[in-house]
This record gives sequence, C-alpha cells and structure tokens, in this order.
Amino acid sequence: MMGGGKQQLQQLSQELQAIDEEITALESEIEDYRQEQTDIDDAVEAIETLETESTVQVPLGGGAYVRAEVQDIDEIIVSLGGSYSAEQAQDDAIDVLRRKQEALDDRIEETEAELDDLESESDELEQQAQQMQQQMQQQQMQQQQMQGQADDE
Repeated sequence: MMGGGKQQLQQLSQELQAIDEEITALESEIEDYRQEQTDIDDAVEAIETLETESTVQVPLGGGAYVRAEVQDIDEIIVSLGGSYSAEQAQDDAIDVLRRKQEALDDRIEETEAELDDLESESDELEQQAQQMQQQMQQQQMQQQQMQGQADDE
C-alpha cells in the first residue's frame, strides 16, 4: 500500500511541475502581449503628436539611432501582419493600431482565463498531494505503534 501511495504522490508532483511550467509560459505570454500594447500606445501617441518636418530618432538596430525629418505625417507605414505592411493616412494608421490593441486585449483575456484554470487545477492537485502525505504519515505512525505493541508482548 505504501509503495503505491508514494508512486501516486510522485505522479502528482510531476503533474504539478508540468502545470507550473505551463503557468510560467502563460504568464510570460501575457507579459509579451502587454509589452506589445505599450509599444502600440507609444506609436499612437507619436503619430498623434508628431507633425510634418518634426525631427525624430529612428532605430537602426543594435541600440543605434539616426535623426530623421518626418516628410509627411499623413504617410504612415503600418505592419498588417504576416510580413505585410501598408501605407496609411494618419487616422487610418491609428485605427489599425487600435484594432491590434483590441485583438491583444482579447488574447490577454483568453490567456488569463486559461491561466486561472491551470491555477485552480494546480491548487486541487496540491490539496490531493497534502491529503495523501497526511494519510501516509498516519499509516506510518499506526504501523510504528503496532510494532511497538508487538515488541512489548
């Protein structure tokens, strides 16, 4: 009986570990979505506040930037996804970015629901593991008491 209990406890422990890894991955995913939202907020703010002939710093990569002058604020190139981009008027570009944010909101909501489900499952498994440990300890104490009584006789 004891060997089976230990095996079940070990299996629960492995399941908990797998769930914890999934939880960590989902939390990271949510953080990535939120960072993307922040980037979109920054882009919308820049589009709304920049004017034609404004000087901006354009990232080149590797932490390097170049100063450039905005020739026409009403010609914004926006990523549409799937490696496609399109030139948009200022208001249209903002609309595209807002739709991206709404899609990210939906993804965050879905991922948070999945995260809640996994956390509930994890809590249930932890309770099961604690109960099994308590039962095993009680059985061990009973066996020790029985051995002590048998030794007394």
